[in-house]
Amino acid sequence: MQIKDTQNLLQWAIKEFQPEIALACSFSIEDITIAHMLTKNAENTRVFALDTGRLNEETYQCANILQHKLGIRIDWYFPRNELVEQMENDKGVFAFRESIKARHVCCRIRKVEPLSRALSNLKAWITGLRREQSVTRNKLEQVEKDGLHGGIIKINPLADWKTEDVWAYIKQNNLPYNRLYDLGYKSIGCAPCTREVKPGEEERAGRWWWEDHEHKECGLHVGNHVVQTNSR
Repeated sequence: MQIKDTQNLLQWAIKEFQPEIALACSFSIEDITIAHMLTKNAENTRVFALDTGRLNEETYQCANILQHKLGIRIDWYFPRNELVEQMENDKGVFAFRESIKARHVCCRIRKVEPLSRALSNLKAWITGLRREQSVTRNKLEQVEKDGLHGGIIKINPLADWKTEDVWAYIKQNNLPYNRLYDLGYKSIGCAPCTREVKPGEEERAGRWWWEDHEHKECGLHVGNHVVQTNSR
């Protein structure tokens, strides 16, 4: 991991795509790291978040503190009310635990569709994904073409960072973070689908813990192809 290389990649991305580029922020330590780097390397870069309606209170608290500390604007996207109402009235509030298919329906309504709206007018988006996080991300590249969203460019500047690298950056720069990390959480999503990680488990073991590892994605991060750049 080289911080300078990561910053160079972000500088290239901003120069290439601004103002049609944005950071998708879930208030993970990775996203907070990138948000901080962006404030040091660019002005007025878009930051957006998905409010699924089932986030932990600690996530909202972190979002509020981060917004004030970095002086950034966060654009929130919400699921469509009528789709949530129909799903919960027809299937119940915990239907997502009954099958992978049912869980994917919930993720599509609460995450995938709002994300599609957030990306609809962009040429590129930035994520905090890392290869180390899970078996579903071990082939992640720093720059990819996002086939799921019309072929826009997807930039994963922390792809080769380790967990300890991210925490070192957070502490060195005195950045806020979600307090659920202090309770053993390592990957934080919707409250009913997230728990603390047990010793020896991979980082995303606390997400949808009732499913097999190879199924642990919500549909936001699929369909990508590597793109070669001369940013480094």
